[in-house]
Order: sequence, then structure tokens, then C-alpha cells
Amino acid sequence: MQDSLLFRMPLVARFLTLFCGLTLSTAVLASDTPQVSLKTSMGEIVLELDQEKAPKTVANFLQYVKSGHYKGLIFHRVINDFMIQGGGMDEKMIPRRTNKPVQNEAKNGLLNVPYSVAMARTQDPNSATSQFFINVAENTNLDYPGRDGFGYTVFGKVISGQEVVDKIKGVMVDDVRGNQNVPVMPIVIKSATIVKQ
Repeated sequence: MQDSLLFRMPLVARFLTLFCGLTLSTAVLASDTPQVSLKTSMGEIVLELDQEKAPKTVANFLQYVKSGHYKGLIFHRVINDFMIQGGGMDEKMIPRRTNKPVQNEAKNGLLNVPYSVAMARTQDPNSATSQFFINVAENTNLDYPGRDGFGYTVFGKVISGQEVVDKIKGVMVDDVRGNQNVPVMPIVIKSATIVKQ
């Protein structure tokens, strides 16, 4: 009787060890969120991305980060009390080539609140490519379902550098080559790097 109990114990112990290990590793993976550092001419902004609620959007954004797409681009649209937008144009207001658009994921429960990061798009809800914006106000009109039944996909938040966002939102802007609210002094993204995968 004792021999058979001892024989079974290592099997049970091994099962429990495996089960606990898998549970813990899944919990670690679920809580692990990518972070991206945007070093700008006005300071550093660190974004934390929510790949659980916006997996396609986060994968799309990280692809642009890894390819070096954002280096040398500017925040080309700044509206105080609304948002700061970048990721699409250089200092000469020339758009950079992009990949295929990403599917709208605005119905994910994330809201366009101050310091949240969302995808810019055209009137087509599934047209977002590389351009993103950081909300600097409660922009509830951009939340799902929005005016068009879709809204704008929030996929992360600023976890460091809020003071940089605040500096950017207050810069002087003007109309440049048909574009409105362009900072008079270009705010350049010097680098975009993944600091936590």
C-alpha cells in the first residue's frame, strides 16, 4: 500500500508542477505589455500598448516601430484641448509610404481619454495605417460607436512623458501647404524604439 502511494506521488507532484508552471507563465504573458519610447525634439514619451484589447492595431504599430518608419517624422497636427497627431509626414509635409490599413478595433472598451493613444484614419473606419494621435482631452465623441458607428481605435496610453505631451499641445501652429494646425517649429520624432516587449 505504501509503495503504490509513493509511486503515485511523483506523478501527482509532476502534474501539479506542470499545471502551476503553465498557469504562472500564462499570467505573466497576459500581464506583459509592450512599451515604446518616442524620443522627440521636445523630450521623451513612453507608450504602453494594450495588445490584449487591440491586438491587430498594436501589431501594426510595432511593425512600423521595428522598421524605423517613425524616425524623422513629425507631429504634424496639434490642436490644444483635443489631440496631437504624428507618424505620417516629414518636416517638408511629405507623407511617408505605408503598409496596408489595419482593421478598426475601436469596439474594445478603451476610451479616448487624456494621454490615451489612438489611430488616426480617414472617413473609412478601416483606413488607419501609421498615423496615431495622443488625446489631450476627454474626446468621448471619438469613442465607439462614434458618429459613424465605428469610432477611433485606442490601443495604448502614455505612461511617461505626459509633461512632454503638454508642452507639445501648447505650441504655436499655422496652416502649411493646405494642412491646418501644423507646429511652426517642427516637433520631430528622433527615434521610436521598443523598450519592453
